[in-house]
Amino acid sequence: MLSRAAERAPIAFDEIAPGVHVRRGVHEDATAHNLDAIANVGFVVGSDAVAVMDPGGSLADGERLRRHIRSTTSRPIRYVVMSHVHPDHIFGADAFSRDEPTFVGHADLPRALAARGEYYRARLADVLGADKVGRIVQPTMIVKERAKLDLGDRILELTAHPLAHTDNDLSAFDTRTKTLFASDLLFVDRVPSLDGSLKGWLEELSALGTRGADRVVPGHGPASVDFASASRALERYLTALLRETRQAIADGIGIEAAPESVAVGERARWRLFDDYHGH
Repeated sequence: MLSRAAERAPIAFDEIAPGVHVRRGVHEDATAHNLDAIANVGFVVGSDAVAVMDPGGSLADGERLRRHIRSTTSRPIRYVVMSHVHPDHIFGADAFSRDEPTFVGHADLPRALAARGEYYRARLADVLGADKVGRIVQPTMIVKERAKLDLGDRILELTAHPLAHTDNDLSAFDTRTKTLFASDLLFVDRVPSLDGSLKGWLEELSALGTRGADRVVPGHGPASVDFASASRALERYLTALLRETRQAIADGIGIEAAPESVAVGERARWRLFDDYHGH
């Protein structure tokens, strides 16, 4: 009953810049009540069309997002940008299939979904129920390096990143408002999850800082942040993880024991630290 009410309840969005709307995810694990709405998602409205910036964590979450978009604008949903393979960001894609949009992803997203999609789907179905999860949607447009999406008087610049948070991270930059959707290349408050390369992530984090964004939408955390200040905490955590992992290896500490000694000084600074650090 709770999840049914959650499905129909209005969701709160912040318009962080003209035509740029963001829904904050909750700092929780996926549950039947929150419908896996644990990541920041949003949409950008141009004069001709709409682009969805991550379609949500489940079919039910995506349907809520779609209803909100339709209550905000009648312009067609032309693009659904899927930032990376993790289900809290893209498993709501099926809710937008009726709009026949272009589903956009990193060139390596199809391979990642083929390898892990059904596993993620089964795990999510165990938590939410199969009817809330929906089917896996593959991108119909892939980005190998860079691409542009024209929404009418508004261009989104997409960047396919090398190995970082994952091996299929895609960011989007709204040139009109200088808003950067960094997705999980930037975590704020919630402990980061690594599914790629520490060194690569640090390098891409540095590169994001050169985009000249006036505001950044992180994958988790506030709807909008200043990149320079928000990225410092993530850089500190990743650097500690890299440095202390190397030290643990040098000290002969095994992989099972390492999480008890590596970057534990960060524990008080991140939500869900004990749930995700070292897992």
